[in-house]
Amino acid sequence: MITFLILLFLLAVATYGFLQHPKFGKAPNGERLTLIQKSPQYKNGKFENLSFTPDLAEGASFSKVLFEFFFKKVDRKIPTDLIPSVKTNLKELPLHQDVLVWFGHSSYFMQLEGKRFLIDPVFSGNASPIPGTTKSFKGSDIYTVDDLPEIDYLLITHDHYDHLDYKTILKLKPKTKKIITALGVGSHFEFWGFPSENIIEKDWYSTIELDENLTLHTTPSRHFSGRSFKRCNTLWTSFVLESNDFKMYLGGDSGYDTHFAEIGEKYGPFDIVLLDNGQYNKNWKYIHNMPEDVIKAMKDLKAKRAFPVHSSKFALSLHAWDEPLKTVTELNSLSENPILLITPMIGEAVELKNDKQVFQQWWKGIK
Repeated sequence: MITFLILLFLLAVATYGFLQHPKFGKAPNGERLTLIQKSPQYKNGKFENLSFTPDLAEGASFSKVLFEFFFKKVDRKIPTDLIPSVKTNLKELPLHQDVLVWFGHSSYFMQLEGKRFLIDPVFSGNASPIPGTTKSFKGSDIYTVDDLPEIDYLLITHDHYDHLDYKTILKLKPKTKKIITALGVGSHFEFWGFPSENIIEKDWYSTIELDENLTLHTTPSRHFSGRSFKRCNTLWTSFVLESNDFKMYLGGDSGYDTHFAEIGEKYGPFDIVLLDNGQYNKNWKYIHNMPEDVIKAMKDLKAKRAFPVHSSKFALSLHAWDEPLKTVTELNSLSENPILLITPMIGEAVELKNDKQVFQQWWKGIK
């Protein structure tokens, strides 16, 4: 018993020490916490979704989920081949060119109306605070921070590790002019040494005039947040980016709900929508779109073209790595009035205002 207690004590000390690493960020406090507490989304000591959102779906339990992950024989089909890619030279892109380059999962670079945007970048090769536990697929990490030009706006949808990567963010510090994110997330950036005057934190339904040609709106999503044991102490968000003749919906992680139709009605129709499509499971269907939800969401949003993201780089669920793209493509083709899908390889330049651009189903044949 004494030996067991000693081991338990040592484990607790080691865990406490590990959690002191700066990569876990810092919980909001002081004036930031006071501002958070005034948010309509902040209730009972935490942020909440528009609709009741349980951690797990009906009939699921944490013990069942853990059993499926660690003991149930499931063919997750992790790719053994290299993920195919092309490498666009981002530093040589003419600034007047309206273009998007995807880095896999939910990370991408974008130029619109002469401004450069970077969204949820993860270049460390890992989507977990524990090194080596959630490694990126072979071939999916062809870009580093060194490949990026100076960034006008770094957009962060929420503070999960597969969207807010400590190592990447530190390297971005000298290249980033402004950070735009949801309430509370700025606490991490200040803790990591970013000047407070460069951080813009907003609640849902806020509008930011970037310049005379560009406007950014913060809009709801259905998800959760947290970088340690405490959950939902920072807000999660999606964005609407619009110029005089072009509109985009930049969706962070989200389960399906009425907010898609609400955003489509208020801001749509959209020229392009980027939607969470991957790392889903029926056990957590309320916080990540199932493939059939993606089809409903892009129609709710009144999308002219849709870019399914949140796949092809990490295995955070039990489905095969290529299932998200394969399934959403099939469902879209079978739906009434199919929407044009944007499915580039990692690094392939997407011409934002060219709805004639053709993409290959590059995932086919990859083992």
